[in-house]
Amino acid sequence: MTKIEGVCRDVCAATEFVTIVTMGEDGPHLVGNWGDYMRTLGVDEETVIFPVGGYRQTEQNLRKNSRIQLLVASRKVQGSRSAGQGCVIVGTGEILNSGDTFDAVKAKFPWARGALIVHVEYARTQL
Repeated sequence: MTKIEGVCRDVCAATEFVTIVTMGEDGPHLVGNWGDYMRTLGVDEETVIFPVGGYRQTEQNLRKNSRIQLLVASRKVQGSRSAGQGCVIVGTGEILNSGDTFDAVKAKFPWARGALIVHVEYARTQL
């Protein structure tokens, strides 16, 4: 598997919405964020950053189990079998409430109480 490149990079550049999945005691926990927030803060091959408003359960889950998955999709990117393509990004996550990354997030999103950093292990297209 590869980090975020090729088709998955194209999907990240076009997506409107991102689904964020962490694992809690009761099973998977899902939250969302806007694609333009992700692009504003930066997507590279190894890191994705989101502003954090609420995300209390997500933060609690990440403290116990840092595994995280993102689902990004766009109809603007041609898929292998139809119009549209989805990608799953897998890695570990943490929410920062101080430091340079947090300060950069806060400068662009004054309402943010933190910065969600996703350390990418791999990205793959959905089949």
